[in-house]
Amino acid sequence: MISSVLVANRGEIACRVFRTCRELGIRTVAVYSDADENALHARVADAAVRLPGAAPSDTYLRGELIVKAALSAGADAVHPGYGFLSENADFARAVLDAGLVWIGPPPEAIEAMASKTRAKELMGLASLTDAKDVKEDDLPVLVKAASGGGGRGMRVVRRLADLEGELAAARAEALNAFGDGEVFIEPYVEGGRHVEVQILADAHGTVWPLGTRDCSLQRRHQKVIEEAPAPGLTSELTDSLCAMTVRAARAVDYVGAGTVEFLVADGKAHFLEMNTRLQVEHPVTEAVFGIDLVALQIRVAEGAALETAPPRARGHAIEARLYAEDPANGWTPQTGTLHRLTVPDVRLDTGYEDGDEIGVHYDPMLAKAVAYAPTRAEALRKLAGALERATIHGPVTNRDLLVRSLRHPEFATAHMDTGFYDRHLDELTTPAPDPYAHPSPTTALNGVAARPPLVALAAALADAHGRSRFGGWRNLPSQPQLKRYRDEATDTEHEIRYRHTRDGLTADGVRVLRTATDLVVLEVDGVRRHFEVTRYGDEVYVNSTALTALPRFPDPTAQQEPGSLLAPMPGTVVRVAEGLTEGSPVRAGEPLIWLEAMKMEHKISAPVSGTLSALHATPGRQVEVGTLLAVVQDNEPPSP
Repeated sequence: MISSVLVANRGEIACRVFRTCRELGIRTVAVYSDADENALHARVADAAVRLPGAAPSDTYLRGELIVKAALSAGADAVHPGYGFLSENADFARAVLDAGLVWIGPPPEAIEAMASKTRAKELMGLASLTDAKDVKEDDLPVLVKAASGGGGRGMRVVRRLADLEGELAAARAEALNAFGDGEVFIEPYVEGGRHVEVQILADAHGTVWPLGTRDCSLQRRHQKVIEEAPAPGLTSELTDSLCAMTVRAARAVDYVGAGTVEFLVADGKAHFLEMNTRLQVEHPVTEAVFGIDLVALQIRVAEGAALETAPPRARGHAIEARLYAEDPANGWTPQTGTLHRLTVPDVRLDTGYEDGDEIGVHYDPMLAKAVAYAPTRAEALRKLAGALERATIHGPVTNRDLLVRSLRHPEFATAHMDTGFYDRHLDELTTPAPDPYAHPSPTTALNGVAARPPLVALAAALADAHGRSRFGGWRNLPSQPQLKRYRDEATDTEHEIRYRHTRDGLTADGVRVLRTATDLVVLEVDGVRRHFEVTRYGDEVYVNSTALTALPRFPDPTAQQEPGSLLAPMPGTVVRVAEGLTEGSPVRAGEPLIWLEAMKMEHKISAPVSGTLSALHATPGRQVEVGTLLAVVQDNEPPSP
């Protein structure tokens, strides 16, 4: 029996495995990089071992240090999590050679399936690695990294002239991300759905196909919303997918948990890859089958046999990934303090607690919210409602995108495909008007003042309540008090006017029922709304809307030179356009500088055509948000 497990991973992944270990009475060991010294996974484990030396982004890839940590902490087993080294056959062998139990598939199975090109060969499918083999009639094609995942080293190519360049870029990104620059080319299926099958196999020849999952809602080739079972598939297609998955597992004598992924279009399935590990989206399968996949992984690793057949699936489950990213700023990853995170009435898998810092070195996912219900429609409604009521105080997130996606007619009727966000991202991220913030069509005609945005009004009234009443009260009519706020999610500014009167605080167009420093109750057109107001230093949160109080008059010295390129996030400069120096001519939209942060690469392009008058970015330089990277001087003369 396993008594102590080291998890060779971090964050949400490690915390999720630790939870099951505690339920089974198994001691837990964490490993952590210097950047993760105070991370939740290092705090909740029974023991934690620092991995010294390498840069934080590389620390968890050092298998020899992880094996040494397991031995020194007295662990007798290693769980790889579902990232980093989880599909590394050499690491699996090192764990076994050290006399430890490996909670994963045999190294030989990992080798057979971890490389997408070798997996295709095993499945009797061909893949291309040379651009010369691709013809115009083959387009569009998809360039993919043979190792790894998460959208890294992946490019859609629609023009033959672009193929060589995209192959080179994909190879460079794959080498940087996975230490393996091998890529291949496959047809890109337009309008397809990403469907996968979860399997679990024991060492006694039993293989469980645990139903389908749909992971079609993806952005930048990264999954955003997943569900089980995949809706709208015929029973024949479902049976075929499960049969192919079992056949793939048996072909490599697979043991443990794994996933086989397909692209489904026009009722046909195209094999994509096999992931020889647990997947991020595994909780939806757990919910519909009523099982704990991590517990079953551990029991299989201990030599236990599975039942002949898996449990019966019931109901529907949907998972949404909550990311710290800013939709108003090109979806750049966000860092900072996560003051508060609560999502009511659903399962929440996270690697953070209130007050934790979100750093720049790792994936920006904050949590996974999972809802289960008897039907798909009920699960959709439950998850959308829970996310809408969530309290998220900290960096900007994709929460609004998730809620709107779950309620979009195309998704609600299960007519989505992997191009969902290509078609709908703009409409899903356009700020929704506050129905209480604007006057009716007759208001202006009747001379009634327009209503201010209620979140900004609530912030102003809560702040005013905390001050001396007589500091703003006048016994004669006077100018109203004025406050200005910036809505951080939409980068818009609001100007709020209110008055102190004998009857308390008032605002035009809105009835003020109650004010306190942490709660404001307002009534508009007979509808009462409550606003919780929380402050963290200079930050003000009204419910989950982040506001920044602005000075009444802007500081004229705070202006940036026109054409300044500022770092949109903290990160590392990974490269600068070849031959780019001060004085170089540049074209509008031309990529100039590449930053890497949170496992993603971001291009910074010239805002206008002109001359590069300053260049402060050099490869390897660490930068903070707002760091001046370069200046492009516009050569166009001003209009008369």
